[in-house]
Amino acid sequence: MSTVPALSIKNLTKTYPNGFAALKGIDLEIAEGDFFSLLGPNGAGKSTTISITTGLIKKTAGAVKVFGYDLDTKTNHAKACVGLVPQEVNLSIFEKAEDIVITQAGFYGIKRQQAKARAEYYLKKLDLWDKRHTTVRMLSGGMKRRLMIARALVNEPKLLILDEPTAGVDIEIRRSMWDFLREINQKGTTIILTTHYLEEAENLCHTVALIDQGLVKQQGPMQAFLQTLSLETLILYLDKPLSNIPDLKLYTVRLIGKQTLEVEIQAGQGINEVFALLSQHNIIVSSLKNKTNRLEELFLSLTTKPVGDEYVE
Repeated sequence: MSTVPALSIKNLTKTYPNGFAALKGIDLEIAEGDFFSLLGPNGAGKSTTISITTGLIKKTAGAVKVFGYDLDTKTNHAKACVGLVPQEVNLSIFEKAEDIVITQAGFYGIKRQQAKARAEYYLKKLDLWDKRHTTVRMLSGGMKRRLMIARALVNEPKLLILDEPTAGVDIEIRRSMWDFLREINQKGTTIILTTHYLEEAENLCHTVALIDQGLVKQQGPMQAFLQTLSLETLILYLDKPLSNIPDLKLYTVRLIGKQTLEVEIQAGQGINEVFALLSQHNIIVSSLKNKTNRLEELFLSLTTKPVGDEYVE
């Protein structure tokens, strides 16, 4: 594996014409092969960082290198290394799923026969092959998200950037997407993930950076980051009613509705074990949410606090 970082950002700033400073000099270095999470509240600067890295907007100052290629002087080389799955669905609604992936391959000069083979591979991996002749407008929200991932991967980029890829996706589809992303990461693709679901970052990512008010407030291994948290309470929505509260061993469990459980997870405990224990009781979770947002708690403890119209450290 190369010693050149997958992404190197030095003193990156972005100030808009109205004077708003979206980025105030951030530094990030992401190793090749990492699964990296970029966390932060809305307006923190995550999407701006991604947009600059992918060449969608221009920076004000600083340096960005993708696998050693300077974004200013080796723009095409840098862009060729990156695949982007944006937060907003931006698919042509009248195109068929397979055609969208094949067309994207054409933009990278991939011959049609190879493009078709790659489209088949990624659509199958993302459980979309049976929808290959379906127009986008007929696909569900989760299918559209997965189609955008297939489109982003067709040129087999070394760096995949995912901006809120599972927003609005049900838990079963989300977990199948997790499995696929782990697989391609293990095969060598470097991944950057932005998400509002801390359990998603916790399950997938090795390294994390917290951005707020255009500054990197904390960066390091995921496990060290999680040690700052002591307790999380999850609300689990079940596929069928319960008559008794299941015994989940060391977890505190409350039945707050016929099909709703409240589970407390202490630092060091994992959500995967909760699902495994529930499965032993033949209990299936259809969806979940945080009772209190752990990210918000972290943002309050690690980010800037407003004083009047100014922000202070």
